[in-house]
Amino acid sequence: MSDNKRGITAEDLYQIRYTSDPQLSPDGSKVVYVLNRIDEERQYQSHLILYSREEDRTTELTCGPVRDSYPRWSPDGSKLCFVSNRSGKAQIWMLAIDESQPVPKMITDCPNGASAPLWSPDGKQILFSSWMKAGDRYREEAAEQEDYVHKQNAEKAIRVTKMKYKSDEFGFLYEKNRQLAIVQVETGEIRPLTTGAGDHTAGSWSPDGKWVAISANRSSNPDLQHEIDIYLVPVDGGEWRKITQSNGTFGMPRFSRDGSKLSFVGSVIGKHLYGTMKKVWVADLATGAITCITAEWDVQVGDVTIGDVRSPGHPDPGDVWTKNGDGLLFLTSQRGRSGIWQVTLDGNVSQIMDGERNVFGFTYHAEQDCLVAAVSDPLIPGDLFSLDLQTGEEARLTDVNRELFQHIALSSPEEILFTGAEDWEIQGWIMKPPNFAEGKKYPAILQIHGGPHSMYGHTFFHEFQLLAAQGYVVLYTNPRGSHGYGERFMQACCGDYGGHDFRDLMAGVDVLCQLDYIDENRLGVAGGSYGGFMTNWIVGHSDRFKAAVTDRSICNWMSFYGVSDIGYYFSAEEIQADPFSNPEKMWHHSPLRLASQVKTPLLIMHGERDYRCPIEQAEQLFITLQHQGKAPVSFIRFPDANHEMSRSGDPCQRVLRLNYTVEWFNRYV
Repeated sequence: MSDNKRGITAEDLYQIRYTSDPQLSPDGSKVVYVLNRIDEERQYQSHLILYSREEDRTTELTCGPVRDSYPRWSPDGSKLCFVSNRSGKAQIWMLAIDESQPVPKMITDCPNGASAPLWSPDGKQILFSSWMKAGDRYREEAAEQEDYVHKQNAEKAIRVTKMKYKSDEFGFLYEKNRQLAIVQVETGEIRPLTTGAGDHTAGSWSPDGKWVAISANRSSNPDLQHEIDIYLVPVDGGEWRKITQSNGTFGMPRFSRDGSKLSFVGSVIGKHLYGTMKKVWVADLATGAITCITAEWDVQVGDVTIGDVRSPGHPDPGDVWTKNGDGLLFLTSQRGRSGIWQVTLDGNVSQIMDGERNVFGFTYHAEQDCLVAAVSDPLIPGDLFSLDLQTGEEARLTDVNRELFQHIALSSPEEILFTGAEDWEIQGWIMKPPNFAEGKKYPAILQIHGGPHSMYGHTFFHEFQLLAAQGYVVLYTNPRGSHGYGERFMQACCGDYGGHDFRDLMAGVDVLCQLDYIDENRLGVAGGSYGGFMTNWIVGHSDRFKAAVTDRSICNWMSFYGVSDIGYYFSAEEIQADPFSNPEKMWHHSPLRLASQVKTPLLIMHGERDYRCPIEQAEQLFITLQHQGKAPVSFIRFPDANHEMSRSGDPCQRVLRLNYTVEWFNRYV
């Protein structure tokens, strides 16, 4: 290794930190952000850090074995509200910034927890979200609450009446829906804003504090009707105003600074639900006219870049009104880059903050026309950068892994472009070992992302760096079906899983094997979710790989339809079939059909609480391959782990998974 640096290890995950969710203070002089880490007990911690822009100094606002997140400034800048699990369940807490030694104060005490706080314009109320079912109360006397929780825990049977009765993120929903309520800051009094069926998500307060813009699915049958509409809800009660027309999935509504318009993000539902580009929309509240102001721009709004250090679920800034109210700022994903762009109300788009990196969050100060962004790249897990929109001056504000990375040699990937199926251009990257030597032959690993409607890009990937440090060249590409290359490209895999997407990937391997430093006889392949499906598909079609690792995968679309939390509608769109109207097509696209042809040593890894791609998929694959006995196969089960285990699961399980992967490739490749 150069400069006496060592290669990265799986165990380095315990030391890696990243920042997220920056929020500029009302006067623009400070930024509060979340610092995410793993503690000595190998448990997650996240704390609030205050950065003074004037003094270039940071102060730790919270500490201890807690997970604090979602900080939001009061309108006068004297307080912060945030979400914390310091009392057990996540609740809304408040911190007085102007005190010499601020002590957090709990604002909510909801039996089912609370999240996503939003201050009212006058600073007297906070809107928040909580999971509730009919009869639930937001606050109870201690004795009543103890009895309530006891009854909840005592339930030994679950009555199911809805098709959407479970969620990979939240587990069994117990007939609960996401509801909104308002808490009075001074008294703690809570009153519901929404009730009834359907999930409700807050967007913003109107400037006069009389309305709240929200998104919700209030259809008669949310199991089968996936439309999410934008509503204006009067704070003091009264009739809701519906903004959209039940023809799409919309969210993140934001009032303009003068309250005359409402922006939001989403897409009209046509043939595709998942494979549709999100756009920016603006509604004129006086006339009711709605305009898609990015209609002519074939680019995804939002960050869909895949990494493995940052856990999903960090707040999306959505669409943010510019200084003069004549446009909006938002994140985009295109060709492996995630950046900040601006669109004017007449549809002109321009780049604000882009480059070969992954911008995954930002905060904007309208009066000063500046922003602070959370940024990752292949060498940075997540740090803060500031940008002055008037001068274009950019500055790095944090370097939270400086001490760790000064001892570790990391690899910078090289971009490649190659021709895939139907002569389509495909983008990918090659990551060499950090101690790469000319004239030497290296084994290589093909990595395949999940989704499939997501993208690899210019972000930090611990697993790739680990494999490179072990002496492998890592190839990762964005085959058709990926985000970042237009809607036609993204939809091209639908109904064709294992077709041209498979050929795109194999074309990339062909290009890789033409490089003089690649040992084409020592290849491996790995992937998770859709990438796991494709790994299973590949080893059923080809013997060119010496070993394969399939993670949280799909092998049988017939059973996936009924057991996944999204199976019955995901299959209809992505496979374009169901077990009843076209079982032959479902089985044709199922890798389990090809099990008798598998000769590649296969490691199967799966979480036992994965409701997205349930573990029965792994069980079917393992039993079938083991019974046939044609190739070495091993099955690793991770108790209590869901679909996101590799990114946000138990830290020890994440490290075990990485080490199992390396051990398998080292044994067979």
